[in-house]
Amino acid sequence: MNTSDKYTIETITEMQTWAANLFSFKTTRNPAYRFIAGQFARLGVTGDGGELVWRAYSICSAPYDDFLEFYSIVVPDGAFTSRLAQLKVGDQVLLEKKNYGYLTTDRFECGKDLWLLSTGTGLAPFLSILQEFDTWENYENIVLVHSVRYRHELAYQEFIHSFKENELFAEYAHKLHYVQTVTRDQTPPSMLNGRITTLLDNGGLEAHVGLPINQERSRIMICGNPDMVQETRQLLLDRGLTLSLRGKPGHLAVENYW
Repeated sequence: MNTSDKYTIETITEMQTWAANLFSFKTTRNPAYRFIAGQFARLGVTGDGGELVWRAYSICSAPYDDFLEFYSIVVPDGAFTSRLAQLKVGDQVLLEKKNYGYLTTDRFECGKDLWLLSTGTGLAPFLSILQEFDTWENYENIVLVHSVRYRHELAYQEFIHSFKENELFAEYAHKLHYVQTVTRDQTPPSMLNGRITTLLDNGGLEAHVGLPINQERSRIMICGNPDMVQETRQLLLDRGLTLSLRGKPGHLAVENYW
């Protein structure tokens, strides 16, 4: 397989800075590129030594958009993100033609409440999932939890709130429970303080939302840093929930690609 069979060359069309260490960007999208909401892509940039460096990025945009959107943290001295952060509109990135990942709602059967638990840039796949009409039709409640260290890292707030005004989703928007939790900042009463694992362990998350997490009602997706994914998964397994496997639907789906 030569390289042209493996990837396409896409152009950055928009960049947005959320915080000193957080940014998002949009690229062109080859019409042949397909993905399911919740999946991730592999992007390539040229490193300082001229070598190609590849990293996995969840896709924020909807499968029906004519662009691709990604949300990134800048890793100090990181071979990939430090280079990516230097790019500007008009610059190019490589996109593998294949899509990846199993953090998709088709992993589940039945269920009444969809819980989307994220830390940091782990929010990205859930932004895509929220733009799928079936997500809103299939569940009575959608609980989006975004945990960050500091309040200024709560990216995409305006977009998440905009479902109330969106002509496609407005009639379903009452189903969305948007929960912000901060671990190192003082917070207003509308936000929670503490890590997702702590709030699951002490019941604070369920009390705040007003919904129980159990086998009958709950279908839970987890995306974030590896420690959070592992600890949260274990907490929920200990409560009797099961991991969704291919051909064997359960209650949990996870993504951990860094």
